[in-house]
Order: sequence, then structure tokens, then C-alpha cells
Amino acid sequence: MRRHLPLLTVAALLAALLGLTPLTPHTSEARAAAPARAAAAGDQPYASYWHPDTLLDWDPATDPDARFNRSRVPLRPRVSDPALKANANARAGEGKIAALVSFGPTSNNPSQGSANPHYYAFGHWQYVDKLVFWGGSASEGLILAPNATVIDAAHRNGVKVYGTVFFPPTAYGGQIQWVRDFARKSGSTYPVADKLAQVAQYYGFDGWFINQETAGGDAALATELRNEMRYARSLGPVEFMWYDAMTESGAVTWQDSLTSANDSFLQEGSQRTADSMFLDFGWSAAGLGSSRTLARSLGRSEYELYSGIDTEANGHNTSVPWGSVFPAGQPHVTSLGIYRPEWTFTSSTGRADSHAREARYWDGANGDPSDTTTTSAWKGLAHYVPESSPVTAKPFVTSFGAGQGDFFHSGGVRVSSAGWNNLSLQDVPPTYRWLVTSTGSRLTPSIDFSDAYEGGSSLRLTGTLDAVNTVRLYQTRLPVAADTRLSVVLKTPAAGPTRLKAAVSFTDAPTAFTTLDLGSTTTTGWERRNLDLSAFAGRTIAQIGLQAAGSTPSYDIRVGQLAVHDGAVDTAAAPSGVTVLGATDVSAGAKSLRIAWTPSASGSVHHYEVYRRNADSSRTFLGATPNDALFLPRLDRAGTETSTTLEVEAVSTEYGRSPAANTTVGWSPVTESNLALGRPATASGQCNASETPAKAVNGSVSAGTTDKWCTTTSAKWLEVDLGAARGVDRLTVKHAEAGGEGASWNTRDFTLQVRGSTADPWTTVATVTGNTAATTTHPVSATARYVRLQITRPTQTSDPAARIYELEAWGS
Repeated sequence: MRRHLPLLTVAALLAALLGLTPLTPHTSEARAAAPARAAAAGDQPYASYWHPDTLLDWDPATDPDARFNRSRVPLRPRVSDPALKANANARAGEGKIAALVSFGPTSNNPSQGSANPHYYAFGHWQYVDKLVFWGGSASEGLILAPNATVIDAAHRNGVKVYGTVFFPPTAYGGQIQWVRDFARKSGSTYPVADKLAQVAQYYGFDGWFINQETAGGDAALATELRNEMRYARSLGPVEFMWYDAMTESGAVTWQDSLTSANDSFLQEGSQRTADSMFLDFGWSAAGLGSSRTLARSLGRSEYELYSGIDTEANGHNTSVPWGSVFPAGQPHVTSLGIYRPEWTFTSSTGRADSHAREARYWDGANGDPSDTTTTSAWKGLAHYVPESSPVTAKPFVTSFGAGQGDFFHSGGVRVSSAGWNNLSLQDVPPTYRWLVTSTGSRLTPSIDFSDAYEGGSSLRLTGTLDAVNTVRLYQTRLPVAADTRLSVVLKTPAAGPTRLKAAVSFTDAPTAFTTLDLGSTTTTGWERRNLDLSAFAGRTIAQIGLQAAGSTPSYDIRVGQLAVHDGAVDTAAAPSGVTVLGATDVSAGAKSLRIAWTPSASGSVHHYEVYRRNADSSRTFLGATPNDALFLPRLDRAGTETSTTLEVEAVSTEYGRSPAANTTVGWSPVTESNLALGRPATASGQCNASETPAKAVNGSVSAGTTDKWCTTTSAKWLEVDLGAARGVDRLTVKHAEAGGEGASWNTRDFTLQVRGSTADPWTTVATVTGNTAATTTHPVSATARYVRLQITRPTQTSDPAARIYELEAWGS
């Protein structure tokens, strides 16, 4: 991808030199790099990358990571009803959007998510037609396959996914021999093309983006590249997008348009070469106009041309001549190719800021795709392209999962307090972000990360309710049968009227909503409403939304799940044959694991969830995948247990749960102790003379309310000196309820930190928000002398006192 070097910062150039961007200068010594490595038995699997010669050696049967990179989610069909587009200016059936996105570095990009909740969990699939998994570098590998989570999320939203073949400019380490290796012919075949097709079909993605910018080629090499793409396309369902760089002469001279110098990379006579072309960034109105004319003369659509814009540096502040590609009131001239829309994440200060930037980038300045009015030249992509929806078949279930979270819930119960990201678990995001109509104040919808019914987030509606508010959520194409039901799971701050109705419209009158009352709640927990749609049998649902009506100055309601299905909730058969493929010791009391199982023999499975069974019969969530194999980054030993039981259950597409299949993981004998027991403890303060810091390390919670440390200081902290630097495997905090006090006094928000000496900075090893448990356990892999608990919200209420019965540091 051509860069404008005068605009690169020193930091960007240093990053390139260090291999932190795809454009990385390096020598040929890296040709044998990486994916052929022999992974240790239980190590982290990563996305695959190769040079042309190492790709020829790839075999999924011998690549230990291959199984973990497979997507099991087929590409869903999409609909886009022109009558339901949010923005009147958007033009249906014309220009599309391709996004070139880097979700991580070329190397060391986890196959199945990770324990880091700070991740680019893209949420505007409804505007994207193709996603290119962007990456590649001279030092790591030129050919990069997408990881499974991105394929799963994209396909669930009807978006095609391409891997990247990146031949960098010579200034960034490119070697023309690599291009010749790539295009080498053997008899009537192209061996690298055979492998490209095999990789795409085995991993389950749709094609390849070819970015050839290495100088030194000739016309013969350019011809072989075209022949190779046509050959690969003949092998099966594999597509190609060609980047406008190398021309038919073999020279690298960016055309910024479709011209007679590069058109045969799209179409050569009657032969289709590539499925689409990405035009470099320097295009003009005249150039795009001539590109459209030439594409049509070749029998190709102008919308198979994607005019590129580079938003890596400036995001929605990028200057784009929109009128040249998407002229107001006229047909689009071409489609649009976006380079690095993840600027919304990489430039942000945190999750809320990232989501605000993404909304501005895609929906416009007003957070309303129907109203993109702004003085800025960047109106938002919703201004030009109508929404598409993959909600075309039953069952449809969404828990408004964003593919990341600070905890994990199952059926409204917290089964893990650890942060995570995994796009394989992302639900189809709402089609409209956000469309709210009201004659009075408008409620504010949001994806809320403080509570969930399933996963790590839910839909929340807040604000002043003083008029009817209709919230359009999903465009759909769901036929209604005699036993079709609409299910809604919701939660209110207090028992009482929800003031909320489910809203559906039908294809025979797609803009007219029929509402069904959700009544009142009887608790402050999650409650389900099952609504009978049999009265509408024979019709097809065109939209699903919500409607709030009534009067309250502080309306607040969460929706944890929406589902449309026929009959009772279906379950799948249990998986079987759970096997530990390998384990690697992380510390004396922790392992990383690769596990696998035989998929359910019957039933439709959305994903599989993996748990550990605890000594008190509770379960802790460890991970999930639609695949039949999963990497578990950390399994912690509980005390001195000799084995841990792992359970795998199938979650059906209607969110019914199968019985669990299980296996056990053995532990070697080890001596472990509470290193904080009886050690010197200091604190920010104490409530009275009997509630001292020493009470939090005395090993007891049974002596009543005087057996705790308590403080009401504005800054609340407790520190323990372990006496010497020791290996710490886990930290345990026993909160108010563990000592017999009320659950409402359990610590809600806190962090745990460690350091080796007083000269060292504190390292945060756990951050917890929204805790409700009496006892929390936090895996740690550290050598530390000092342990500190910092409390930011001491209770579930406004009570200002922190109450800690024990702070334990387990290790050896």
C-alpha cells in the first residue's frame, strides 16, 4: 500500500523499522520465518503467515495451529430494503465499501481472542461488503491468513473476508524474487495458487487481496500473476482483489484509476482476472469517471472498483473528495475502499472514546444515521451507503454482545470476572446505531458493559421519558409461522412497570410498527417475556425494535436478549470426546491448554462454552468458540487439588444448553501456602481500633464484624509485605459477605497490584468492576514482595466503608 513518505512521522518510521507495521524493511534472512514452528504442547496458537516458499510446505495436518484458525461460521446472505434505509441520501444497490483492517501484528496475533478486553471489536458491519485482514511484512511473512474470530464475526454479518498477499516496496525490504517465487509455474499449475485456495477453503474465508508493490518486474511476470489469479479462481470459491500498483508492463506505477495500463488485472478480453480492484489514493473526479466508463466497456461493473481513502492517520478528519466518488443526488461513480478504519480504536483513550469515534466515523456527527447534518466534510459512511442486514432466517438471537467484556455472564449469572475479547462471540450488532423517533425527549440507547444476560454487554435505554419513543434496532426478513415467538429478556432498577413494548413491522407495511406490551417486572433481576406471534403467521418480519411510552424523569432499562424462534427453545446434543491436546506450565500453579472435542452429533450449535468445575460445585467460564478446539490461556490450580474437571457444553442457535462433556487435568504434587498470612499490613486508615489492617491477614473470617479491616478514607488501600520476593500464583479477596455481612457491602470496584521492592513501580495484575461476589480469586503470575489492594467503589450502594475480611497471596 503506497504511503506518502513526507507525511510519515518519525515515530511511524521507527515503527516500520521495528516491524510494527506491514511496511517493514528487512532482508531475505527472514524467508523461513515463523508458521512452520513446532508449537509447544499447550502454547498460544496464532494466525498464519508465510513467505511463498514456506507456504508451499504448509499442511494443516502438520501445522499445530491450523485447527485453531478454522472458522465454522458460513457466510450469511444479507438484505437491504431501500424502504428501510436510515438516510435519504444513501443509494441502494450502488457503491459498496471494502475495509482494510489490521486487528493486530502479523506475528503473534492470537487465533481465538485473548484475555485483554481492550481490543478493536468492530461493530458497524452493516456498511461493509468486504473486509481485508491487513498485514504482512518482509521480516515476518508476506502472506497473511485471517484469524478465526474475524472470519466468524464477518460471516455472521454477511461480510466476505480476504487474506493479504503483501509484496512491499524495496525501501521496506521487498525482493522481486519473492514475487517470482509466488508466480512460479509447474507444468499447468501454480503451486502457490494451489496453496492459497487450500488455505482459504480450510480456514473458511473468501479470498485474497494482492498488493504487489515490489519494483523490478517485467511484462512476463505481470502476465504470470494474472494467469495465476485466474487459475486460482478456477480451483473453487476463492476471490481476488487486486491493488492498483503493478501495471501490465511489470513496472510499479500507481494509476489511481482503471486504465489501459492495468485493466487486464481486472478483465482481459473475455477472461475475468480479479473480482475487484482497489484504486490507489490519488484519484480524481475525471479519473474515476473514466474508470467507470472503461469498466463498463469491459463488461464489468464500476462498483467492482474500490476507490481508496487512507484514514490510518486522521480517521474521520481525513480530507476526502466525496463528490468525486459519491456525488450528491447522482449515482455513485465507484465503490469505496477504506484503508485502516481501526483508527477509531488506535487513536482512542479507552473503550468509550473508541466507540464514540467509531460512531462518528460510520454514523455521523449526530450519532443518528438518518441525520448526518454537519459542517464537517466527513458526514459518516451512513450518509452514502444504506444498511444491510444478515437477519434473514430463524432462529435469530442477540444478547447485544460486542465481542469483548470485563466479565462473562451465562443466563444472567456471572461465571467469570476476567476481561476478554473474542469476536467469535460477537452478536449481530443493531442495524441502526441509533434510530430513535419521539415527539418529546429522545431516549439514549447504548451498549452497556456493566451488566449482561449472556456474555459481557447488554442494550441499555436511558433518559427522560415524556413521550412515545420508538427505537428501530434490526432490519430483518423473518417469516412468521404458527408457533413463532418473540422473546425479550429485560431488567429494571426496581420492580414495576417497564413502560416498554416490543415493536415489529412486516414486509407488507415495513414502516408501520405493531407493538406488544412487555408489562411489569416483579424483581430487579433478569426476567423473560415470551410473546406469541401466531396472529401474524404467513407474514414476514421486516423490522424489530422497542417502544417506550409513559412518563418518568430517569428512565433506565436493560435488554439482555432478543430472540425470534419457532416453538420451544431447541438444544443440541452434548459434544463428546473432550481431549487435552497439550499443556504448558505457566507457573507452579497454572497451565495453558489446548483442548478439543467431537462436535454435537445433532442440533444446531452456535458455539461451545468451556468451564472448570469448582470445589463448591460452581463453575468458572474459561472460554468459548464455534470451533471444535480451543486454547485456554490459563487454568489455575485451586489450592492443592490433584485434578481439575473441565466441562464443555454446546449452546444452540436458540441458546439452549446441552449436557456437559468433561475431562480432567492432573496436577503434580506441590506445596502452596498463603504468603500473606500473618505478614505486616498497612492501610489508608481504619474505621475503629478493632478493625485494623492486621485483621485482613489473620487467616480468619469467623470472628464477626471485628474480624475485618475497614476504612472510610477517601483513598482506600491495603498493603501487605510478604517479607521477601516470592512467586505468587493467585490473589484472593474475601469481602463483607464472606464474614457474614450483607452482600450489598461486597466490594464492587477494585484493583490488585504487586511490586518486588519499594524502588519498583506498582504493576496492576487485576482490575475488577461490578463485582458482587463474597470471595474473588485472581490468577497472577508474578514474583513480588508487596501486594496492594486499591478500592475505588467499596460497596454495591452508596455506603462509603470498605470491608475486607482477608487478602490472601497464594504461592510458594
